[in-house]
Amino acid sequence: MDTRTTPNRRQQTQYLIAYNLVCAVLWTAVLGRVILLVPLVGFENVAGGVGEFAKWTQTLAVLEILHSAFGVVRSPMLTTTMQVSSRLLLIWAVVDRYPAAAAPSPFYSSMLLAWSVTEVIRYSYFVWNLRGQGVPAFVTWLRYNTFYVLYPVGIASECALILKASWVAERQVQLVFWGVLGVYVPGSYILFTHMIAQRRKVMRGKGVEGRS
Repeated sequence: MDTRTTPNRRQQTQYLIAYNLVCAVLWTAVLGRVILLVPLVGFENVAGGVGEFAKWTQTLAVLEILHSAFGVVRSPMLTTTMQVSSRLLLIWAVVDRYPAAAAPSPFYSSMLLAWSVTEVIRYSYFVWNLRGQGVPAFVTWLRYNTFYVLYPVGIASECALILKASWVAERQVQLVFWGVLGVYVPGSYILFTHMIAQRRKVMRGKGVEGRS
């Protein structure tokens, strides 16, 4: 990215650096809390120590849909909206609305671990990339290889939590949750193959397009 083209472009770049840096710090805090809380208080009490913080940290990602919609970044609108929306569903409609069913589950902790590791790597990658001084090789490797493990763990955890919430939800909500599970496989396939395509481009040295 050429940050010297126009004053407006420089301001956008500075804003994106700040945004990604703040998000990297916030998700590092989520990761640290989960790692500390699991052995100290057990899976069933993790939400009490990190739940609110994680909820608002993830909600901040709504800005990424706006970034894509207004052309601040070159991210595909569809994949950005799908990923952010699915996480907001988990945070607000599943865990926040049915905490007794979802929050004590080990799948809540595994979901947050998968999310936070992914986001610490992703946001750190974008900070380096936007600074225009080159991304360290190990950061690039983590960004385009760890998703092979983190995506399946995250998706499996999300599906398990939606299923657990559906057991105690009202009939209408239960049907919605089952419908969501019905589209998770094809939706996850789109997101996963998008990352594989991005990895292929990077490995071939043809540049990177990712959401910020």
